[in-house]
Amino acid sequence: MAKGYWITTYHSIENENKMATYKEKAGPVLVEQGGRFIVRGEPVKVYEQGIMQRVVIIEFENIEKAILAHDSPGYQEALKLLGDGAKRDIRFVEGLF
Repeated sequence: MAKGYWITTYHSIENENKMATYKEKAGPVLVEQGGRFIVRGEPVKVYEQGIMQRVVIIEFENIEKAILAHDSPGYQEALKLLGDGAKRDIRFVEGLF
């Protein structure tokens, strides 16, 4: 079964305090849900209208587990802490293997 990937790209971070509070809560919840952070940080280089802003990729056993982690009560609680603290794009993508 193919792995599931949670990909977040940040357009902007509006409130560093909210972002820090969110990361403190969300990270452990997602690991507890079976996620493994494989990318977390700023790009080294961007091309073609890319934004030099934070990227996070979390690997899960499969796409269903990634979606369940997002919808879990613990993550939803962390999401409320972030509120309007960041503008971002979240995508769930199934891996090739």
